Amino acid sequence: MKRLDLTLHSPAENLALDEALVETADATKRHDELLRLWEPNETFVVIGRSSPLEKEVNVAWCTKQKIKMFRRASGGASIVTGPGCLMYAVLLDLKKRPHLRMLDQAHAKVMETMKSALSSLGIETQIEGTCDLTIGGRKVSGNSLRVKRNFLIYHGTMICDFDTRTITQCLGTPVRQPDYRANRSHDQFVASIPAKTDQLRVAIANAWEAEQTTTEWPEELTQKLTAEKYRCEQWLRRVV
Repeated sequence: MKRLDLTLHSPAENLALDEALVETADATKRHDELLRLWEPNETFVVIGRSSPLEKEVNVAWCTKQKIKMFRRASGGASIVTGPGCLMYAVLLDLKKRPHLRMLDQAHAKVMETMKSALSSLGIETQIEGTCDLTIGGRKVSGNSLRVKRNFLIYHGTMICDFDTRTITQCLGTPVRQPDYRANRSHDQFVASIPAKTDQLRVAIANAWEAEQTTTEWPEELTQKLTAEKYRCEQWLRRVV
């Protein structure tokens, strides 16, 4: 597996790159599996592909505070991320790993690998809900996936040195909740990983055996998706 350490300038570009990676891989006859690691330059909100914006996000507060909002191409609930959160995306070849077409197997493979990465730092986590990592019953990583014909991309947030109170300010009560949340508020439900993002980068790369680095990425498609989708109000505010 190759590793791409790349943070683009804007949130829209970074979200577009994840989609461009899986679209490019799926359209290419032969393509390497890939681990991408990046850290946001600013705080922003990302809602899931089918998330109802007005129900999941405190739009008025985010607008007043100039916190940008975006919709991603994968499912799941809304998140808040920013500096101090490590973002990852892993591109997996379904021709080589056909069992991952079963979503429970895909969740299990990725979550066990990320759990192993944290364990190598002496941090023990649990897998709860569909695809959350928790410490002491509190969520420290939320994740989602997008499946194409021959590849899937699985991506998520690892919360490290980040003020989790921002989540309470930006988000409303989730429409869908895992049972283990037990109706807890964001500030009682979310916690941070006791590690620096640089430590996590190394641990995650080792867990995925992503030893070979690359600087290649689908720049043209990323910019096209940024302009035509991720910076468009129509995509963000679409009715789901």
